[in-house]
Amino acid sequence: MALEPFDVVDLIRTKRDRGTLTTAQIDWMVDAYTRGYIADEQMSAMTMAIFLNGMEREEVSALTLAMVASGTRLDFSGLDKKTTDKHSTGGVGDKITLPLAPLVASFGVAVPQLSGRGLGHTGGTLDKLESIPGWRASITVDEMMRQLDDVGAVVCAAGSGLAPADGKLYSLRDITGTVECIPLIASSIMSKKIAEGTAALVLDVKFGSGAFLKDIEKSRELAQVMVRLGEDAGVATRAVLTNMNVPLGLAIGNANEVRESVEVLAGGGPADVVELTVELARHMLELAGVTDADVEAALQDGRAMDAWRGMIAAQGGDPDAPLPVAPESHTVHAETSGVLVEQEALPFGIAAWRLGAGRARKEDPVDHSAGIDLHAKPGDTVEAGQPLFTMLTSDAGRFARALEALEGAYRIGSAGDEVHTGGPLIAGVVE
Repeated sequence: MALEPFDVVDLIRTKRDRGTLTTAQIDWMVDAYTRGYIADEQMSAMTMAIFLNGMEREEVSALTLAMVASGTRLDFSGLDKKTTDKHSTGGVGDKITLPLAPLVASFGVAVPQLSGRGLGHTGGTLDKLESIPGWRASITVDEMMRQLDDVGAVVCAAGSGLAPADGKLYSLRDITGTVECIPLIASSIMSKKIAEGTAALVLDVKFGSGAFLKDIEKSRELAQVMVRLGEDAGVATRAVLTNMNVPLGLAIGNANEVRESVEVLAGGGPADVVELTVELARHMLELAGVTDADVEAALQDGRAMDAWRGMIAAQGGDPDAPLPVAPESHTVHAETSGVLVEQEALPFGIAAWRLGAGRARKEDPVDHSAGIDLHAKPGDTVEAGQPLFTMLTSDAGRFARALEALEGAYRIGSAGDEVHTGGPLIAGVVE
């Protein structure tokens, strides 16, 4: 057996004592952990040292590229189209990928969107799309290439060969209390996105109640680190900071979020979903070299809808098939007249999860018909007895726990009371 060039205990001590690891040390550490030479206990100590003491820019870049190198990297250079992608840090009612990918593709740009499934209160794009009868998340690389060439947009599951070191490391972080660490979050997200092989990337970095990071300054810091990582790896990268204090749109769930996305593609839909879809589309297209795109027109004239139908059909889905409808529903009505001044995102996400729209473990199934339909948003005037929201599920026994999650999550005040939204939907851009 060849002698290992480094001792992992020495590397742990270096980070424990606030030292800096070299690129060679990081490359070896990621490779040794991936092949099982470094034990989980040792990597747990390393992630905690990083959590407590941070990493320098060069260290984070080296960690990211080492995780990319742990697996395969897709190559779209054979396409006759430029590629651009988007990643969201996740939120309540965040279905933006669904209308966004076909919208951008309608301008002749390829969108290879490798997505995941939901866990906890944050929904997964693949779970939403699997509401559509026949649609399949897993496709081969050859199928992806053909679809990008023919339709322009693919939303599918990432193969296990992309950044396998990240998958192993993330599972460890999840059980060691080291998830909320900006160097580790940034390298995790960007290693997968760089491995996808896209030439340009727009990051939707959320902050607020329903976001992974609640504080806008922490989200801004994460955005800055990820943009630098993208640029260091030769990927044109930009980040948009968006507000997740209030649920996005009127639908929280799976099938109902697909319905809302189709409304946007048909030229309608909630104003906030349209606003964010258009904003992200403009950035994606600009990074791909398309600077004169009238994205609103593509939503109105059917071009984006045509791309959606092609994207769904190419993966076996029937874009005309009825979506699942929940057999059980419970509507909550306003007890008084006034103005809806508060509607906190996180509790609504937890309630939708408890109704069956999400999962507690990766192995759990989801109820595609479950979720919440909102009938009012903060700032709306409501009358006593008016519906505020409707909970949807296949199991009426789930209503009680969902309602528990929503205690104190919404409030009706008087005209003139401050409306709690945490500010505008789009809080800034990081380049």
